[in-house]
Amino acid sequence: MHLERLALILEVVGQKGHATVAEICAQSNLPKPTAYRLVQDLVSSGLLQSSARGEFAIGARLKRITRSDHSDPALLEVIAPALAKAAEEHGAAFFLSRLRGNWVEIIHVATPKTGVSYLHPGVGKRPMHACSCAKAIAALSPELLSHDELNGQLKRYTEHTITSGEDLAKELDVIRAKGYAECVEELERGISSVATTLGKTGIGSTLSIGATASVRVFTPPMRVKIGQALTEMSHELSSALGWDGADAKMKSA
Repeated sequence: MHLERLALILEVVGQKGHATVAEICAQSNLPKPTAYRLVQDLVSSGLLQSSARGEFAIGARLKRITRSDHSDPALLEVIAPALAKAAEEHGAAFFLSRLRGNWVEIIHVATPKTGVSYLHPGVGKRPMHACSCAKAIAALSPELLSHDELNGQLKRYTEHTITSGEDLAKELDVIRAKGYAECVEELERGISSVATTLGKTGIGSTLSIGATASVRVFTPPMRVKIGQALTEMSHELSSALGWDGADAKMKSA
């Protein structure tokens, strides 16, 4: 339990780049006194370092161990321009999501600047069973969803929301076969989205890129087109990030 808490804190700080104890508590559900004590232990060992305004960042010792940077800012340096380009080309909002502990969170949204009408998905936590960005990640890590525990307890947002663990398992099979996930009025009426991960395993499997629009705009043929475009983007981004192609690519069937 102690080691798991330390790992969770490092994960939160590593993803956000910088985090306060309050932010760590919000992401990890740890009590503030516990989080503060563990953060101080990590600082003492060189795994974290204190910075301005009471924030903490990954320490030099851990950087030497990992020799990598998967923080939000580092990833966005590569991914944000590609999302902005796609938003312009398709006239829709494109977004980046990542797994945070046991849930998926939209962390960046790019919108078209061409004056076309678009829907903004917002940022923040998304339900694992009712949003394309979360389902794409869950399809590659089904252990995130315990069907025995969730069956009959999946929250219904609309009449199209999947509320059965068995139906959700079937949906994840479909996503793995297609290489991308769709959400059609499952979270909100009139809204649809498409998303795919940046890899099948490793860090890529915990990140997804997607696009959202009204069901009038994202018709079934258009969702196929967007799904294919996202898959191509995921390949390009994985290569740009220096990830092994065999590990990073999520190919369509």
